Amino acid sequence: MNFIGNILWLLLGGIVISLYYFIIGLLFCLTIIGIPFGLQLFKMAGFALWPFGRNVESASNDNGCLAILMNVIWILLGGIEIAMLHISIGLICCVTIIGIPFGIQHFKMSFLAIIPFGKTIR
Repeated sequence: MNFIGNILWLLLGGIVISLYYFIIGLLFCLTIIGIPFGLQLFKMAGFALWPFGRNVESASNDNGCLAILMNVIWILLGGIEIAMLHISIGLICCVTIIGIPFGIQHFKMSFLAIIPFGKTIR
């Protein structure tokens, strides 16, 4: 069932979301300061490409204060806007019964978009 959901996800916009994250990640990686943020965007791009059957969890090697600082900077650089976009799209998807699984995936992505540092995707 996850395979069918992922194929439908790709056809209904998953590729666009993944490409968006990848391109923005490349732009962040142009500067040395932006490399950690770019790497997080690459992680989000991989999750946006194939989200069904995967979960966002706290990493076992949480970096403590550094992860908190990076998450605060991330939120100031636009993480809240990305999360609000995923929440809005998720609510729109949940209007129909068929769209509920896609809405749930957008809610998972909004959680990752708020605090990507210190999270892993399994």
